[in-house]
Amino acid sequence: MSALILAVLLAALDQTIVSTALPRIAEDLDGFDDIAWVSAAYLLASTAVTPLWGKLGDMFGRKRLYLASTSIFLIASVACGLAGSLPQLIGARVLQGVGGGGMIVLTFALVGDIVAPGERGRYQGMFGSVYGVASIVGPLLGGLFTDLLSWRWAFLVNLPFGIVALAVAARTLPKATRGARARIDYLGATVLAAIATGLVLVTSFGERWGWGSPGIVGLIAATVVLAALLVPVERRAAAPVLPPSMLGSRTVVFSSLIGFLANAAMFAVLVYLPTYLQIVRGVSATLSGVHMLPLVAGLVVSQSLAGRWAAHAGRLRMILLAGLAANLAGLLLLGTIGAATGTVLLSVYFLITGVGIGMVPMVVLTTVQNSVPAADLGAASAVVTFARSIGAAFGVAVFGTLLNTGFADRTRTLPTAGGFDAARPDSIGALPGALRETALDAFAHATAMGYLWIAPALAAGIALALLLRPAKETTPAAPAKTASPDRGHSGVAA
Repeated sequence: MSALILAVLLAALDQTIVSTALPRIAEDLDGFDDIAWVSAAYLLASTAVTPLWGKLGDMFGRKRLYLASTSIFLIASVACGLAGSLPQLIGARVLQGVGGGGMIVLTFALVGDIVAPGERGRYQGMFGSVYGVASIVGPLLGGLFTDLLSWRWAFLVNLPFGIVALAVAARTLPKATRGARARIDYLGATVLAAIATGLVLVTSFGERWGWGSPGIVGLIAATVVLAALLVPVERRAAAPVLPPSMLGSRTVVFSSLIGFLANAAMFAVLVYLPTYLQIVRGVSATLSGVHMLPLVAGLVVSQSLAGRWAAHAGRLRMILLAGLAANLAGLLLLGTIGAATGTVLLSVYFLITGVGIGMVPMVVLTTVQNSVPAADLGAASAVVTFARSIGAAFGVAVFGTLLNTGFADRTRTLPTAGGFDAARPDSIGALPGALRETALDAFAHATAMGYLWIAPALAAGIALALLLRPAKETTPAAPAKTASPDRGHSGVAA
């Protein structure tokens, strides 16, 4: 478990660690126009390959594929750190995303292999905490490496920790039994990858290119057509990447939708609250991470407690509803923040939001894993991971649009002399006295309204959870019979 957690931490960090290093990367590699692709390339690749890694793990055994994906990730990390041009860096980030996507989905599936159904929630909760911590720590580490060493260390740091994780995993992970051998569903994998590509490009570049631009409209249309083709393609496949039975399962479909909505809300919080703290409260990037500690604490503690509660009480839907309700309450409270909101009150809001965020991911994944046979654990884990990745991209894109539009609307009358630009909130400091306070109030109000607009997504998640009927909801695992992962027992797979 320590090796798996470390690997997931590295893969999750690489989604966020470059954000604060991008300006320096653009300067060193002379690529300001295309710098957004450094982040988008990793997200695009990791999301696109998720279903294929999951299915291949079901067919050929997860251990060898996990070791392969980790090796790809580490090789690509070195290539990123040594890149001499922006195209080289973007290409290396694509390869890194291919490896990182496999590390994440295969880890979730491996936990399903080695842990009994009633105990999965407890262990999956650890990985949910890793995501929350990585979202806060990633930008801080990226900034520290850039300022104290070089932006290249944001990638090279993966090597020593990744080698340790690789060595421990190679020695301790149990050998998995291969599934039924069949022809790989290349067509289905290609269609799914194309759908993921369209969704990530739309969410990553919709605002930059213009939501009504021919490029974005064309991408949306192509993605819709591909989604319509996916079901007939998978029905004809001998070993479909996305088994049609999953598309007909209420548990899989509803849980994936809940994961999509919850992750959209979670990343809207994790990405933009530090921006609020830095612009409105005037704190540094490092101190914004300190201010976010109550949220991280709530997330980590609630993950742990919810996992233990699921293991001993088996009430997955109850935990899911409680988490979604707490998350919704947190968003509604964040919808009241302003420029003058006190630090103590903000900490309370952050804590409540973190508690809600922490309780949802592990329940969604555990619910799906408990509803499918062992032979489909990889594919099922991939479906949930895919939905959550797309949800994160959508949450960041939608909230960013809401924030920028709201801020621009409320600052139209402010003078642009002195360097202030409504399209760049970080230029607020160019305004004098009272005008600066007006702009700060406008940004705080736009942030708050953004969270109020996102809140209905969680209300929809609660409605879906009420319709959910998790398998074995009232059949908790007996602690005395729980297999220890360290001894190589294979739980459900056995």
